[in-house]
Amino acid sequence: MPGRPRKFSLVALAALALMAFAGCGDSHTRITTGTYAGESGANAPYLNVGPLTYEVQLSRQLSPFDTEDAAYLEGLSPIQRALTPEQEWFAVFLQVYNHTSIGEPAATAVTIADTQGKVYTPLTPDASNRFAYRAGTVPAKGRLPVPDSIAAAATTQGVLLLYKIQIASLNNRPLTLRIADPTDASRTASAELDV
Repeated sequence: MPGRPRKFSLVALAALALMAFAGCGDSHTRITTGTYAGESGANAPYLNVGPLTYEVQLSRQLSPFDTEDAAYLEGLSPIQRALTPEQEWFAVFLQVYNHTSIGEPAATAVTIADTQGKVYTPLTPDASNRFAYRAGTVPAKGRLPVPDSIAAAATTQGVLLLYKIQIASLNNRPLTLRIADPTDASRTASAELDV
């Protein structure tokens, strides 16, 4: 009989170890919500939307009088560039990953909303803005920004989504980023932005 309790304890230990590993999560878990926490994507969730994965690198207000920020505002028409006294520029920098073996379309609907339900859609600068997010096809096993591009080499390391938001929305935080799959609008992901 003394051998039986020992066998039981080894089996119990093995079962506990398996449960501990199971609690750690796995690479097949599809995360669709999260809280952005930190600069350069530190602790940010990888948001799975359809076959693509999105990661927020940085989100912040922009100033047209700052040298770095002025580059992010290039390529806007005069109408797009005009701000009212109640508006502010806001930028979200994303990386988009395609781990599949075929090209996949990137999201065309990437909005931000405040806690009062005010929703903002991004402006699209013309081709002279080399940081701008452009919904197109992300190549097989590829990513946005494309490696070795200006956007990938910049301090933000992401493609730019540019929003014109009400200053009042900064008081109604957290702002929430929402991404919809372009092939199935019912598949979405969201994350709170760190402002």
